[in-house]
Amino acid sequence: METNPALLDVKLLRLIDQLHRTRSVTRAAEALGQGQPTVSVWLAQLRRQLGDPLFVRTGEGMLPTPRADAMIHTVREVLEGLERLSALSHDFDAGSAQRHFHISITDASHVTLLPRILRRVRTAAPGVVLHARRIDAQLASSLQSGDADLAIGYLPWLDAGFHQLPLFQQDWICLASADHPRLGPPEAVLDVETYAAESHIGVVSGTGYQLMEESFARVGVKRRVALELPGFLGLPAILSGSDLVATLPRQIGETIAADAGLRRMPCPVAIPHFAVKLYWHARFHQDSAHRWIRSLCADELGEPAGSPPPGVAAVRRASRASGDAREKPRPP
Repeated sequence: METNPALLDVKLLRLIDQLHRTRSVTRAAEALGQGQPTVSVWLAQLRRQLGDPLFVRTGEGMLPTPRADAMIHTVREVLEGLERLSALSHDFDAGSAQRHFHISITDASHVTLLPRILRRVRTAAPGVVLHARRIDAQLASSLQSGDADLAIGYLPWLDAGFHQLPLFQQDWICLASADHPRLGPPEAVLDVETYAAESHIGVVSGTGYQLMEESFARVGVKRRVALELPGFLGLPAILSGSDLVATLPRQIGETIAADAGLRRMPCPVAIPHFAVKLYWHARFHQDSAHRWIRSLCADELGEPAGSPPPGVAAVRRASRASGDAREKPRPP
């Protein structure tokens, strides 16, 4: 029965390369960081394994035999290929990288998070291209296969096989037209009775929507939904031109309110906060490019340790913006 010949050790391939270059056992040993006796042992091993002297001592140095000359091109090709393979595990060079990253995010994150991520990527890695993907029923398999690199959102169904990193907490606020006819002056507090009496817009996209609906059912609040929207695109114009109320996660709510001049109010119904997290599959946990984009997202989007809850943070920002010096914010 035929057997496959024993493969040459990489160190022996390097020895062939160096002896062919230097014609000297001493200089080859120096280049390889080894003692001359060790290199002599390796050369003897090569001669036995290949059945050829390979290099012969002459007055001009260690000259290659025809067998060594015939194999040197292949030896160097193999070493170059191994170097290319090793380079794949080296640190990701963002400045010169030509790489595509696919990030699954919610519609709201297109407005609130994606511009921030893109700005950082364009600065640090101008050759990197981002692809925004929807969060859908195939998300888990997309992350596992690598069709999606990351997902950002409230995604409690991603568990086994996935890593996750909390970025920030979200609570809920209500938006309405700045001149809403029944909500009173801007400083008026929206109570549960008034909230339930108003007509509402239901934005059914977003992974927190079910959490909100479950909270309403638990406390017995029945909203009269006059309009359902699949996303946030038309919401600012509709709120500005109507007497409807929308209940949204704080980050997208504050962004829309600031852009459209809408009135914002704390939600009077106790809806649990939820954590927006960064998710990725364990297959890519050690990939250097993957580590880079995860680190960038965490650095840009993550809240510092010890940050106050989102509602408290918003009140503090409003107090500072209005110049109200009566209550100084506590240190985080």
